[in-house]
Amino acid sequence: MVDDTAIARQTDAYFNRTKAIVGRFGDARVTYAVFMRRPVVSAPRLMIDWLEQVSAARGTPFEIELMHKEGEWVGAGDPMIYLTGSFHALSDLETLYLQKLGPACVAAHNAYQMALELPNAAFLAMEARHCAGAEMQEMMAYAASVGSAAAQREGAKGFIGNANDATAHWFGKSHGYGTMPHALIGYARSTVRAAEMFHETYPDEPLTVLVDYFGREVTDSLGVCQRFPELAESGRLAVRLDTHGGRFLEGLDPAESYAVLERHVPGAIRRYRSETELRHLVGTGVSAAAIWRIREALDGAGFPKVRIVASSGFGVTKCRVMNEARAPIDVVGTGSFIPNTWSETYATADIVAYDGVARVKLGREFLLQRNGARRKATAN
Repeated sequence: MVDDTAIARQTDAYFNRTKAIVGRFGDARVTYAVFMRRPVVSAPRLMIDWLEQVSAARGTPFEIELMHKEGEWVGAGDPMIYLTGSFHALSDLETLYLQKLGPACVAAHNAYQMALELPNAAFLAMEARHCAGAEMQEMMAYAASVGSAAAQREGAKGFIGNANDATAHWFGKSHGYGTMPHALIGYARSTVRAAEMFHETYPDEPLTVLVDYFGREVTDSLGVCQRFPELAESGRLAVRLDTHGGRFLEGLDPAESYAVLERHVPGAIRRYRSETELRHLVGTGVSAAAIWRIREALDGAGFPKVRIVASSGFGVTKCRVMNEARAPIDVVGTGSFIPNTWSETYATADIVAYDGVARVKLGREFLLQRNGARRKATAN
């Protein structure tokens, strides 16, 4: 969207009026400092690509000085980009380019932290259903890929793909991943029957089966394995836990959840825990105890190569707790890298130089430090 009419309709009115005033009284060459108010991972590509398209459409050059490469950690208040050009050409773009930067940087930071907290698990980006349309879907997938790449450079498996074709390219894939929703289990009236239907339709595809629909996670996991022993033995079968947070996994309660962890990772429950951490360890839904119980049942029945996919509320904190409990998760399906607190996504831009003279509003002098040193502008 680089049409001037569309830009004018979507930008804030005072920027449009500034453009008109500058056009009447004379242009200036300005430099904007663009920054975030919280630590993030730099994810500027969508913003920069859009600015370059506008620059080309308007026939006006913009100088974009990227201070932090894509995937780098950026501190709060640290300028990410210095944007220089015609004030008349830039003044009406601020609303839109900030929209393309802030949420992506926070989502990238969240994805980076999650992947580092569970470095031995692969992640699937499943954010599309929780996005407000295609533009946000594209931005969140891009952000997850940036955060993932940063974590992979530190040894984590990170995100290996996503759940739809439209944004799979951000993960180097041609298509999305996924097998079945709960609706297919209800349609088939049986977890095993749903697995049979899927395998008959897609015989060459690996099979991941949701096992929580009827509240018989252990029973149905073993039933699927017994129905498809060849897939189980070849490592092409997985069970996905998405147990509702209102109940325990089959066979668990608080006491049995503690007992499961005591058998496998006693150290995880012998330290102080917040209420949230305890819920992730031994509470309802997809807890560490639930994952260990499924692994225990699969191994005990002779299916050690069947993988476990876990979903439901896997944000940074839950990933950290799962790692501390050494939960045997092979893949995490998550959309929880989407920013939870949207006020944290607000990117900000301030002009810090007019025609080479450094000038910024009171309280934002910190933006001048690096800019002034690099451009040798004289404060006025």
